[in-house]
Amino acid sequence: MKFFCVICVVCSSFFAGAFDREAFTFTKYDLNVRIEPEQQRLGVRGRITLRNDSASPQRSVSMQISSTLNWSSIQSEGKPVEFVSQTYTSDIDHTGALSEAIVVLPAAVAPKQTIELEVGYEGVIPQDASRLTRIGIPGDTAKHSDWDQIGRSFTAVRGIGYVAWYPIATEAVSLTDGDSVPESVAKRKQREAQSEMRISLAFTRSTPEAPPELLCNGTEVNKAIEEAGAAQLLTLECSFASLGSTLPIFVIAPYLEIDAKEVAIHYLPDHKSGAEDYASAVEEDAPLVSKWLGDHREQSTAKPEVAELSDPKAASFDSGNMLLMPLNGSDTKLLLSAAQQLTHAFFPSPHAWIHGGLASYAHVRLIEEKETRQAAFDYLRGHRSALVDLEKLSTEHKREDASLINSLDDFSIQTKSMYVWWMLRDMIGENALDAALHNYKAADDKDGVYMQRMIEGQAHRDLQWFFDDWVYHDHGLPDFRISSVYPSALASGGYMVTITVENLGGAGAEVPVTLHMQSGEESQRLVIPGKSKASVRIQAASMPQEVTVNDGSVPESDISNNGYKVESVNH
Repeated sequence: MKFFCVICVVCSSFFAGAFDREAFTFTKYDLNVRIEPEQQRLGVRGRITLRNDSASPQRSVSMQISSTLNWSSIQSEGKPVEFVSQTYTSDIDHTGALSEAIVVLPAAVAPKQTIELEVGYEGVIPQDASRLTRIGIPGDTAKHSDWDQIGRSFTAVRGIGYVAWYPIATEAVSLTDGDSVPESVAKRKQREAQSEMRISLAFTRSTPEAPPELLCNGTEVNKAIEEAGAAQLLTLECSFASLGSTLPIFVIAPYLEIDAKEVAIHYLPDHKSGAEDYASAVEEDAPLVSKWLGDHREQSTAKPEVAELSDPKAASFDSGNMLLMPLNGSDTKLLLSAAQQLTHAFFPSPHAWIHGGLASYAHVRLIEEKETRQAAFDYLRGHRSALVDLEKLSTEHKREDASLINSLDDFSIQTKSMYVWWMLRDMIGENALDAALHNYKAADDKDGVYMQRMIEGQAHRDLQWFFDDWVYHDHGLPDFRISSVYPSALASGGYMVTITVENLGGAGAEVPVTLHMQSGEESQRLVIPGKSKASVRIQAASMPQEVTVNDGSVPESDISNNGYKVESVNH
């Protein structure tokens, strides 16, 4: 009879249109996590605090975990509450499905009020790339992306967007539906910017020559080892001050460690040379990153950590103070990874487009420093097509809040922000941008325009138009077309060339316009607002043969119309 009543309550919520999976925000987790690597098992007991952020009282709440885990108990104030468990298809988890508990609360929770639930669940976390293979990605490729698992010899598990090993609540998303998965993750990050997590991780290890170590990417509160006969019980308490900026991760592996000046590297046996190579890359990059950005770390900031992944082809991943990656890459790959990790450590910011975007910008700066400016342009161009596709998708699913400053989508940050920082450097000069970044204070960045003011203060230039088009709003990408070229012979010799450039796109930009002559080039920069035309006059020593706009530093939706052949002279 009780089960029938639960079904009735839940069904009435559905049919009344009142059931909202995202009505509640998870504001606090306090979880005890027991890991059994030999059985690939996970057992969790703990408390969760949820706040009703909807506009109406809520009697039902959804809580979801990975489909390979099972709910065993849910209580409120020490008393069991009724719930129905079901499989809920969603690619937010690596299995492509969730185990959802629809809970009937003892009483309706009013808007902005909270409720605390005690939960228990357990099960296995094997490696599973089902959501990727289902959409046609070859199995061997898919497993290098969805590498999360509790394994006998190696364990590494990421949170939402990979494995729902802690309770969440989202509407179903699919990898076949554009960028719905990263959008769902981003939405959750925004909602949980002030949410906290405390986890107590524990597992029993034998004591071989290289016993497994337990790591997490939060703030380590306490670590203890208890003797348990011939084995040891290892416990680690971690805290996360904000789930909006850090995706919780835990790792178990037989690591050895290099404790370098700027980074702690946890590497697998027989892989010391790779760890030493990464330590050298960090040592080489650190002075450059500090020169470009400054070092804004607080004295108490934990040293960044690297944890080696056992799959040599696994995709790298970083969140919080930890980078997970194979330690077998080329020198260039290690240098780029080190630059990204150092940037994250040296430049904390509450804004993802700054914190994450500067890491990608550091990649381009490093390539220019180690190779050539042309190599940096090539790197930028290599990301243009992906950015064009992203903007097309954004246009098809336009949201009112679509903007770089509101984005928490990692791909958007890693591509568009990289271009934004590079364009700012070209516009105001390296010295002005470096000075602005050195003077930045994360504690003072309490509104969206703080960074703009810092940069304008060094550039002595109004950049409102640029931030409006590229940061505060999403106006798409520019599309430059040279509409006319008029060379006029000068009495003193040479030519005065008037070039008019049209921007067919929605975003304005400052872009180089270059005259190509038989011997040499002349170039000037020109600001071209979106959906507008602008002209520039350039003096040339000889008759130009071609005029081009953009050198690859500004991302365009179409680069096929950037050239213009010069055929006549006006006297």
